[in-house]
Amino acid sequence: MDLIIIAQAVGLFTVTNIDDIVVLALFFAQGAGERGTTAKIVAGQYLGFTAILAATLAATFGAGFLPEAVRAYFGLLPLLLGLRAAWKMWRGDDDDDAPGSNNGPALLTVATVTFANGGDNIGIYVPVFITVDHTGLAVYTAVFLLLVGVLCAVGRFLATRAPIARALSRWGHVLLPAVLIVLGIVILIEGGAFAL
Repeated sequence: MDLIIIAQAVGLFTVTNIDDIVVLALFFAQGAGERGTTAKIVAGQYLGFTAILAATLAATFGAGFLPEAVRAYFGLLPLLLGLRAAWKMWRGDDDDDAPGSNNGPALLTVATVTFANGGDNIGIYVPVFITVDHTGLAVYTAVFLLLVGVLCAVGRFLATRAPIARALSRWGHVLLPAVLIVLGIVILIEGGAFAL
């Protein structure tokens, strides 16, 4: 039975987080050659995903946390970060906290983007988490946290492949703000933020 739950957890994580690989690869490409970049990105990814799990567990246990209408507005976070990065790129500003800075992305930038991008995952995880017992919740949580590391490794692997790395180093400073802006708009639209 635990093997079935593990397989379900792997499938659920993969389906709901596959889009993070592109953003992670962009983050890794931005910080290429800078000390501490990998640690900041991995820590930020774990911080953001832990917040997603905490919100999911709170909703699962009936805390009424994060009403569905609020989830759509998570799209504002990557949208604003993308607009900020685009503005700074256009002005030629260098800021260590900006997603496009020379020191790579800041830990809180990665965490914020991860949480905002995973806001819709909360709505998917809660119905699944409600159907399993406490052991099942522990298995899902452990598998998810293990797979965050795998996701980071895949993102870093892609960013270090020569053709991909060349493309990302040439266009990453433009792509990341564009991806964040599009991601924010998609989250807002899919969440029904404009249907109010």
